[in-house]
Parts: sequence; structure tokens; C-alpha cells
Amino acid sequence: MGIWRWLVGAPLKSSQVEHEEITATGGLAALSLDALTSVAYGPQAMILVLATAGLSALRLLLPITAAIVALLVLLVFSYSQVIDAYPQGGGAYAVSRENLGAGLSLLAAASLIVDYVLTVAVSIAAGVAALTSAFVVLQPLTVPLGIALLAGITVINLRGVGEGARAFMLPTFVFILGILAVIAVGLLHPAHAGAVAAAPSAPSGSNLAGAIGVLLVLKAFAAGCSALTGVEAIANGVPLFQEPRQVRAKRTEASLGALLATMLLGLAVLGVRFHVGPLPDQTVLSQIMAAAVGRGWFYYIVALATTTALALAANTSFGGLPVLTSVLARDDFLPHFFAMRGDRLTFQYGIVVLAVLSAVLLLAVGGNTDALIPMYAIGVFTGFTLSQTGLVIHWHRTRPPNWWRRALLNGLGAAATAVATVVFLVSKFTEGAWVVVLAIPLIIVLFQRIHRYYARVAKVMAVGVGGAQQPRPAAGGSLVVIPVRAISILTARALADAFALGQDVLAVSVQFDPEAAQAFEKAWAAWSPGVRLVTLLTQYSSVVRPLVRFIDTLEHRNPGRIIVLIPEVVPRGLWQQLLHNQIGVMLAESLRRRADVVVAIAPYHLPWDVAREPAGAGARRHRAGD
Repeated sequence: MGIWRWLVGAPLKSSQVEHEEITATGGLAALSLDALTSVAYGPQAMILVLATAGLSALRLLLPITAAIVALLVLLVFSYSQVIDAYPQGGGAYAVSRENLGAGLSLLAAASLIVDYVLTVAVSIAAGVAALTSAFVVLQPLTVPLGIALLAGITVINLRGVGEGARAFMLPTFVFILGILAVIAVGLLHPAHAGAVAAAPSAPSGSNLAGAIGVLLVLKAFAAGCSALTGVEAIANGVPLFQEPRQVRAKRTEASLGALLATMLLGLAVLGVRFHVGPLPDQTVLSQIMAAAVGRGWFYYIVALATTTALALAANTSFGGLPVLTSVLARDDFLPHFFAMRGDRLTFQYGIVVLAVLSAVLLLAVGGNTDALIPMYAIGVFTGFTLSQTGLVIHWHRTRPPNWWRRALLNGLGAAATAVATVVFLVSKFTEGAWVVVLAIPLIIVLFQRIHRYYARVAKVMAVGVGGAQQPRPAAGGSLVVIPVRAISILTARALADAFALGQDVLAVSVQFDPEAAQAFEKAWAAWSPGVRLVTLLTQYSSVVRPLVRFIDTLEHRNPGRIIVLIPEVVPRGLWQQLLHNQIGVMLAESLRRRADVVVAIAPYHLPWDVAREPAGAGARRHRAGD
């Protein structure tokens, strides 16, 4: 417990939530790193697709990037409308639930959950790839490094959103300034371009397009759109900002759009200028950096900043998924413990589940970013489409001033992202997108089954029915049954607890040998605790089965409720618990489904020094054995 408290921090008061709110600048670090750092793998994903048609096809990198930037601008303006319409933090699920109905809202939620898990895995895998590109000797440690980074990010997020944003501030701005400096140097002083081999001459005009094919261009566009994931995170996290929240959130959204557009276009220009192609041990970003500034100290600073920023980009998901799962839990679509806040005022169960799922995914693909990219962005673009469509309906229903302009903007966003989603599904299906297509319906089925279960429980428990309509609790006697094994202080304490619960107390002992049973009964009578003893003789080794059968007979003839009070030794050390008999655990598990049986524990806490051997005990024991 001490190590955990040292890692996570001391508990926070509920009133301290206000101190965890972030500024517009903090929003870039806490909610925008996913989108900003996508420049490390978005251009690479496009180049990997285009290179299948030869290096001449890489000339299309710039126009395809321009189309992606145009979609980015449209999304930034669209999500500014989301911030206006849902300042409480909408998200695709909340927008769809209000405007499109329960079915499509579950599709949005399932899509976002898949995207959040993939975002963590892709961010960490890309961060490790950037590190191993700069330090090739670390490539065999790709998976362990990824798991270690994931563990560190998880701990940071368990400490709280505000603390995480402050911790991410420095690496975020080192990364942004470093990439912008690389672009500036590469554009103004491309002195290192000659070090990169020139690409073969390419066909011109329509011949190039005809040689490559429309499908390949669409696949490259779909791959590059992975750079747009995370654009929605700011709109989802509006409540995290300081007042005035909408103004700060829209300012952060605009800053994100401007920075991401500049970096995407700049890197695309440098990629074409330096004739960058796919290499097995070097990322595209690493090649561009080396060509622009060389492999000196500045290269390694930016490489380390990129690794750190990519790893921290997972914070977008750690901030988004726990909030989403808490909302789903409150709507009875996930287990209710997802809505519980921990000591640090975080939804810790969502954080832990996200970390576990991401770790499984990283292990499954061996930390390979390229294996994750085909599955990436489908979920988030599905959410894009549903949220924009829901906003069109929202503006039409509420009709604020100039509502038609807002509806038109969101309608264009919905159409563009819907087309992009279809392109993703068609172009990436056989490369891994089928996993997402299969996972999303399964998650929706899980949501529905949980919701139906909670609905049945609410009906049986009459949840929501007024107190006047509930049956009045009836008073009645209780029979307290205590399993006993020996006459000890544990038994004495348990009997005292039993008398506090009810006057009718019965001790039950399971014996395997008739002579031992008689000896125990005589000792019990001599002790005379004022409690009747029932001895159960059995020919089998199980203690639990005779006790359960005896309690079954009591249920039939006892009109009141039966309380089974299990005496239990509670040692101070965690490892010492393994040294004690676990019969109480097995008995409680066997009885917990009985309708008229209450299972309780009578604990006896051992002192701290019980495991320490008194001085001279070994010598006395030796003399006694002589």
C-alpha cells in the first residue's frame, strides 16, 4: 500500500477537482498530443502505400497530404461547433444519444472504445519506433520498452488529469518546436538533400495517375487520415478547461488545427524534396530529420522529444475512455464500478482496463506500428460521422440564430468523414480492418446484454419505486451458526460476536474420527460457553460439504433468517494469508447464493510481531528436544 501511495499520490478531496482544470496551453499537452504526434506515423503510412507503385508514386505525397489537411480544417471548424453545442463535453456518444437514438449512440461508443485502445497502442509503438530509429541497438527491446512506457503513462494518469497535463507540457513544446525547426531548416537550407538517393524519373500528368490507379491513391489517403485522430478529444474534454471553458477549448482546437496542418504539409514537402522512401530500420520522420539537420545533437534531441511526445500522446485516450466508460456505466451499458472515482478523483477502473487492453494489443503485434495502422482511424471516423450528423439534427431542432450555417458546416463534415470511413473499410479490410469491423458489433452486443441485465435487476428490486409502495421490513429472530474447529481465543471472540447478532447461537463442528469427536464434545462441555454444540461426523475429507448440507436442513425448519458467522484469522502480512486455512473462503463461496442465508466474517487480527521469533526460543526448543 505504501508503494502504491508513493506512485499514485495522496488522496484528493472532492473540492480539489477545480485545481485539476487546465488552460488552453495545457489543453495542447493534455488533449492534443494524439493528433500532433500523428505526424510521426501518418506520412509514413502514406509513403508505405505509395511505394508499392514505385518511388515515382511518392510525388503524390504532397497532393494527398493537401487533401487530408483540407479535411482537417473542416473537422476543426465542425468540432468548434460541437464545443458550442455541448460545452458540458459532448463526445460522439452523447451527441448521438440525444439526436440519433440509442442504437447509433452505442455504435459511436463502441467505435470510440476501439479507437481509444488503438490510439494508446499506436502512440506507444510509434514512440518506441522513433527511439529505436535513433538508437538502433535498442530494436530487440521494442516490446519491453513499449510495455514499460505504457506502465509509466498509466501511473501518470492514475495520479490525475491536471498533474499529467503539467508533466506533459515541456516534452510537448520541445516536440512541436523541434519539428517546426526541422521543417524550417529543411525548406531554407536543404544542404543534406544530396545524401539521399534520387528517385527514378516518374511519368507525368495523367500517365502517373493511370499507372498508380485510383484505388492506391484512396488507400494512401485512408492511411494518411490516421493523422487526424485526436481532433475530437478537445471537444470531448471541454469540462476539463478553466473558465471560460468554451473560449479556451475553441482556442486550443484552433491552435491544434494550425500546428497540425503546418507540420503535415511541411513534412510532405520535405519528403518529396529528399526523396524519402520506406526503410526497414528507419522511420520516415527520422529520415527527414537526418536529411534536414544531419545526425548531430539536434537530431537526437528531437528524436527523444518525439519518442516522449508519442508515448505521452496516449494520454488523450487515458483522458477520454475512462470518462466515456463512466457515462456508459451510469446509463447501465457497462458495470457500475466504471463510474466510481478513485482517491485521485480519476475513473481508475477505466484507466486500468485501457492499459491492459493496450498491452495485449502491443504484445499481439510485437510493437509494430505498421501492423496497427490498418486498424486505426476507422473507429474515430465512425464517431466523426455520427457526431456531425447528430449536430445537424441538433441545429435543426433548436434553431439558434444562423443555425443553417452551422448545420451546413456539420453536414459537410459528416459527408466528408462518411466518405473517408467507407474508403477505410474498402481499402483496409483485408489488411486488418476486419478486426475492427468484427470487434465493434461484439462490443455493442456486450453493451446490450449488460443493459438488459440491469433492467431486469431494477425491475426485480423495484428500483425507483417510492418508499410508500415498498414492503415494510419485518422483524424476526435469527439463528447464528458458527463453524468451530478448536477451543481458542478465535472461537471465544466469534461467539461474543454471535451473541451481538442474535440470542439463538449454534456451534457446529465437523469431525472425521468418532473418538476425536467425543474428546472435543467433552472439552466443550468443560469450557461451557453457553452455546449448544452440534457435531457432524463425515467419512470424506471435505469440511465444507457437511456444513452446507446441515445448513440446508436448518433452512427447512427455521422460520427466521440464518446467519453463518465464519471465524477467520487475519494476519498483518499479505504473504502470511497463504499460510492459513482457506476453508472460510470456500464455505462463503458455497453459501453466498442462498436466498435466506447471510454469510458474515468474524475476524481476529494477529499482532504485528506474531511472525517474529522471541530471542532464545531456538535454544529452548533445542533443549526441550534433548
